[in-house]
Amino acid sequence: MRVIPVDTSSATLLVTKLPEAKVRDRQTGEVAVDPVTNDRLMVLELVFIAQGGSDMIKVTVPEKGIGEGLVMGAPVFLSGLIARPWESEFGGRTRHGIAYRADAVMAGTPAAVQG
Repeated sequence: MRVIPVDTSSATLLVTKLPEAKVRDRQTGEVAVDPVTNDRLMVLELVFIAQGGSDMIKVTVPEKGIGEGLVMGAPVFLSGLIARPWESEFGGRTRHGIAYRADAVMAGTPAAVQG
């Protein structure tokens, strides 16, 4: 499956829903974990503002990567953000989308690069 790195250096990211545990199975309530590290996965929603437009995105982050001080409407920055296209078939209908995953989410904006 293709993984696409996402450059957020010219974007503004604002929290629209605070992190909560990602549910793997809605029927049992089983919480999703990273298959490699076994860390519990969290999901938060952000508005991604760039190039004169905006989109709402859900981003999965390991629980250890959730920074302190996240509040609704606050600007944040993401470390290691990737996009992964997906497609599945259920009940004879094909669904598709883009899943976003980051290593960490922190309150504030990244420090300007000194040059």
